[in-house]
Amino acid sequence: MNTDRLDVGNALTTRHGAEAARSSEFQLLGRTWTLLPGVFAPTLTMSTTLFTEWLPYPVNGSFLEVGTGAGVTAVSAALRGCANVIAADISDAAADNARANAERHGVSDRVRVLRTDLFDAIEPGRRFDVIFWNSNVINAPEEFAYTDDLQWAFFDRHYDTHRRYLAQAGRFLNPGGRLFLGFNSLGDWATLTELAREAGFVVRTERTTQGQVGDFPVEISLLEFV
Repeated sequence: MNTDRLDVGNALTTRHGAEAARSSEFQLLGRTWTLLPGVFAPTLTMSTTLFTEWLPYPVNGSFLEVGTGAGVTAVSAALRGCANVIAADISDAAADNARANAERHGVSDRVRVLRTDLFDAIEPGRRFDVIFWNSNVINAPEEFAYTDDLQWAFFDRHYDTHRRYLAQAGRFLNPGGRLFLGFNSLGDWATLTELAREAGFVVRTERTTQGQVGDFPVEISLLEFV
C-alpha cells in the first residue's frame, strides 16, 4: 500500500470532519441538504455530484445505494422517478443524515434508510434494478484500525468490502439489473479488477473525468460490472 495514499485518506478524514462540524447545511445539484456531524461532506469532492448526474435511474424501478452518506444520490434517485429506493450505510450518523434528507425533500415514502454493513440487513429475495456504491477506494493494510466513522468513507482494509460487494451484489440484482461502483485513481485498480474476475464480472468504464477529491487531483470514474 502506498503510504502517500494513506496520508491523503487521513487528510480527507480530518477535513470532512471539520466541515461537518462547521456546517449544518450545504448546496448541491440545485438543492439544499442537511449535513450532520461525522458524515462525509459531498461539497468537498466532485464525486457525489458527478456520480449522481451520471447514473442511470430506472423510472418506476428500484435503486440501492450502498454507503449513502448524506443520502444525496439515493434521494436524487427518488426525485428522478425511482419508485423504491434503499439508502444503506454502516454509520449511524450517515443513516440519520440520509433519513433527514429524504424527509427534507419529500421522498420518505420512497426512500428506506438502513444502517447496515453492505447487504447484511437487506431481506433475502429483495432485488434491485440498479445497485451503486461510491466506494472507499484506498486499500488500507490489514493492520489498519478504524478510529473514526468517517474513515469508512475513504479506507477499505485489505479491500475486504470491495471483495464482499462484488461477491454478494449479484444475488440482489433483478434480471437485467445493473451494478455500478464510484471509483477514483486513489484506488487499487489491479486488486479491483482481480476481485471482479473472481466474482465473474468484467469491469467497464461508464464515465470518467479528471477531477479532485479535496485538494488532491484524481481521475474519477463510474464503473459498471457486467
